[in-house]
Amino acid sequence: MKPQIPILDFCTLTLSKNDDVLVDQLADYLHKHQNLVFPHRHNFYQLVIFTKGAGSHSIDFNTFQVTPWHLYFMSPGQVHTWELEGEPDGYIVNFNREFLQSFLLKSDYAETFSFFNGVANKEAKEVPPVIREEVTYLCKKLYKQFNLQSNINVDHQRVLLLSLLMLLEEPIDGAQEQPIQSHNFSLFRNFQKLIEAHYADMRLPKAYADLLFITPNHLNAICKEFTGIPAGKIIRERVLLEAKRLLVSQDLSMSEIANQLNFNDNSYFTKFFKKQSGLTPEEFKKQNIRH
Repeated sequence: MKPQIPILDFCTLTLSKNDDVLVDQLADYLHKHQNLVFPHRHNFYQLVIFTKGAGSHSIDFNTFQVTPWHLYFMSPGQVHTWELEGEPDGYIVNFNREFLQSFLLKSDYAETFSFFNGVANKEAKEVPPVIREEVTYLCKKLYKQFNLQSNINVDHQRVLLLSLLMLLEEPIDGAQEQPIQSHNFSLFRNFQKLIEAHYADMRLPKAYADLLFITPNHLNAICKEFTGIPAGKIIRERVLLEAKRLLVSQDLSMSEIANQLNFNDNSYFTKFFKKQSGLTPEEFKKQNIRH
């Protein structure tokens, strides 16, 4: 079995009767889980809203400053770590894929939100002042419903969570985002899913285009429409991200990482990594490993 960055699941974080969702006040959550290993991954979605506190929060090696009324979204598999200062507080919501799936009969419903689908770097954002009161109200309602001792209504929890996510997704002050064309967006999401399954052994856009029954040029056009970059770069960035994730796991040697990502040798892996990131693997590892 290949060593990996620790993956947290619900059995390590909650004693609730409902193993598909956890809702807690952030200060209490941090107090209960003081021994969390960092960095780590989750096998669930996580939403963190800070109402107090400072410091930094890193999601897949993108570092954000923690300030009041900033919120952070994490999808399953992402590596995250934080360095918090002061007395942070707010709300934290963890939920499994199945939590909304069984309610809506749509397996990828959570991925329809911009902050969970990987289309853009929207994992971190500020809660606009105009909706902070409503966000607080929904968080309190969700927290109260989750912590009921009896008469727990899981569907009510789902409705409250959906209301919160939809509120956070809505444009503010009439700002309209570019509408997503459903067919092309479906192709793009399928391309992302294929990358997740094959990034270690399929590096050419043509191979993915063939699986999607479209031309490489069409795939490039779709990728540029939603991300601004071509398909080949998206594939390389996914390989680079996995390399970074493996590098911060001190259990793996450079040879093991190169082999796991199907590079012929360490030299080729080092050249790829430096070309894509500007650092050698060793330099990146020194900058990101805690001693």
